[in-house]
Amino acid sequence: MIGSTSRDFILNIQPNDYDFVTDALPDDVIKILKDFNPLTNFKKYGIISLKFNNYKIDIATLRKESNYLDSRHPNSIEFVKDINIDCKRRDFTINCIYIDENYNIIDPFNGVNDLLNHKLVMIGDADTRIKEDPLRILRAERFIKKYNLEPELSLKNALINNKNLIKKLNPNKVKQEEQKLNNL
Repeated sequence: MIGSTSRDFILNIQPNDYDFVTDALPDDVIKILKDFNPLTNFKKYGIISLKFNNYKIDIATLRKESNYLDSRHPNSIEFVKDINIDCKRRDFTINCIYIDENYNIIDPFNGVNDLLNHKLVMIGDADTRIKEDPLRILRAERFIKKYNLEPELSLKNALINNKNLIKKLNPNKVKQEEQKLNNL
C-alpha cells in the first residue's frame, strides 16, 4: 500500500480507494488483472487503474522520474525494483509511507511521524517540487484540510509564492482536485 491507503490504514479510516505499488511492469499488471478490465490511460507512467466493488484501485509500478518539462508530467520514466529509488519521486512525506503485504511499515522520510504530529512536509526542496508539478499546491491544500495539517515553513512559502503556477495546469485536473477538496 502507498499514499492515501497507507495514511487511512495508520489513522484507522475506511479508505475510499486503494493505492498499491509493485515492481511488476505495467503490461504484466494488465495481464494479471485482465479479468477486472483494467484501465490503461496512464500505462506510460506505470499506473494501472480499475474499479472493483465500487472502489477505485490504482496500481503503480515503482519508478524513477526526471525533468518535469510541462509543469505536470515527468519527461522521462524508468521502472525500478527498489522502493528506495521510488520514494525520492514522491511529493510529501505522508505520501511516502509504504506498507508491505505483511503490514510492515516502510517509512523512508518519517511520514508517519509527520502525519501523527499534523505536519505537512515536502520531500526535497519545496519550491523546486512545486514548480515540477503545481498540482501539488492543490493536493497540499486538500491534505491540510483533510488531516488537519500545518505545512512546514518552506512548504508554506512555496505554496504562497507559486500559486500563480496553477494557471499552467489542465483545467480539468484543477477541477478534479477542487472537487476532492470540496467533498471533504
